Amino acid sequence: MNLINMDAENRVVLNVGGIRHETYKATLKKIPATRLSRLTEALANYDPILNEYFFDRHPGVFAQVLNYYRTGKLHYPTDVCGPLFEEELEFWGLDANQVEPCCWMTYTQHRDTQETLAVLDRLDLDSEKPSDEELARKFGFEEDYFKGTVSWWQRLKPQLWSLFDEPYSSNAAKIIGVISVFFICVSILSFCLKTHPDMRVPVIRNITVNTTDRQSWDWTLDKHMTNAHIAFFYIECLCNAWFTFEFIVRFVTSPNKCVFIKSSVNIIDYVATLSFYIDLILAKFAKHLENADILEFFSIIRIMRLFKLTRHSSGLKILIQTFRASAKELTLLVFFLVLGIVIFASLVYYAERIQVNPHNDFNSIPLGLWWALVTMTTVGYGDMVPKTYVGMFVGALCALAGVLTIALPVPVIVSNFAMYYSHTQARAKLPKKRRRVLPVEQPRAPRLPGPCGGGGGGVPGAQPAGGCPPPAISAQNRRMNAIKANHPKDAVPPKMGKSKMYKSSIFLYM
Repeated sequence: MNLINMDAENRVVLNVGGIRHETYKATLKKIPATRLSRLTEALANYDPILNEYFFDRHPGVFAQVLNYYRTGKLHYPTDVCGPLFEEELEFWGLDANQVEPCCWMTYTQHRDTQETLAVLDRLDLDSEKPSDEELARKFGFEEDYFKGTVSWWQRLKPQLWSLFDEPYSSNAAKIIGVISVFFICVSILSFCLKTHPDMRVPVIRNITVNTTDRQSWDWTLDKHMTNAHIAFFYIECLCNAWFTFEFIVRFVTSPNKCVFIKSSVNIIDYVATLSFYIDLILAKFAKHLENADILEFFSIIRIMRLFKLTRHSSGLKILIQTFRASAKELTLLVFFLVLGIVIFASLVYYAERIQVNPHNDFNSIPLGLWWALVTMTTVGYGDMVPKTYVGMFVGALCALAGVLTIALPVPVIVSNFAMYYSHTQARAKLPKKRRRVLPVEQPRAPRLPGPCGGGGGGVPGAQPAGGCPPPAISAQNRRMNAIKANHPKDAVPPKMGKSKMYKSSIFLYM
């Protein structure tokens, strides 16, 4: 009988989220300096009537926590979100790095997801309209906003910025965005078409020539050069007038001038616009120079205006971010390509010299580099081909190596794009208004009849009347005290931002 009583005394009952767990006290002492290793009956969450400790925590995670005390191996439940698992381990005083290797890859997936969400937040793909307070904080007149002394320019500045820089903020901004895209497309199309021979006007000049008898002089018409049609000049003027106006408005109304100037898309914008005015100056003052046509090469920067479309397309932003995230894989691809090009260029150079080959195309290894590049990238122009059997064998190996080298990093790049795109679609479908979670409040104790009951027994914190014993704490109140002890952060309602609400998938309903 004594053995049975001793066994019962060594047991402890843990009620976690309504599910009762029973184990030995010695089991909880296996991992010191944790919450379960310091259980005493003096704790607020101990119920002497039921002889159990109550914790309002996730019962599924606690099953793995208790199993960690029993076996010394911490496994990750697949039906629980990663941040929730980390919060539960932190509450119980356990180290998340003790997760077993078999569950480590699954457990750390949420960290990659959080990094992806942080990247999408920086890309500013969401079209939700910010509040007036957020706009005041963004444009630097927060103090005037709270004082109620906002000027007309401070009210107009955010509206103009949204109108020209955020195409999906309003219907008027969409119209401005369509106009901007139209001028970008017209400018690019004009830049390409003006180089077509049918779109150019010949420049005719008179040339005096000597006749056949060499006794008289005559003159003839000669096609000296061709210029683009004058209509393309007016089209360029109209497009660049819009680009100049748009850039000035965006610069004046930008929240941060330094960030605006350092932006890569804005650098392309003002450099391309500046190149147009430089061409006008050169056409007027440097037209007589012999190499003046070479200066037109710098006008190719205008084709870079296509990157301005990233402001109007979230898909282009995701594509650029995919290449940034896949920089290591792309660097590895280039490294292996360069390595293969050098190896196979050297091999084919010496392979073509083994046999008699009067029509050898590989006179040097640098020429073989070009052949190896077009072969490994499966382009194959056919301008240089091996003609010996050994050279053909080297060419076959070069083609196979090129296919394998290019194909290996491609799935990683595709998976990165799919990851960013899927999260972007999920954010777009996310409800704008989420249910607010209220903090846990302790209910008031019932007022008891009699002199002792009227002495403030129903008011929390009030002292009982003289001579009256303190009111007994019921099991329900003790359990509510345990809830407050387990959730100290619930005393103040948290201020959750939009990105945090997307990451939080577990809510507490009382």
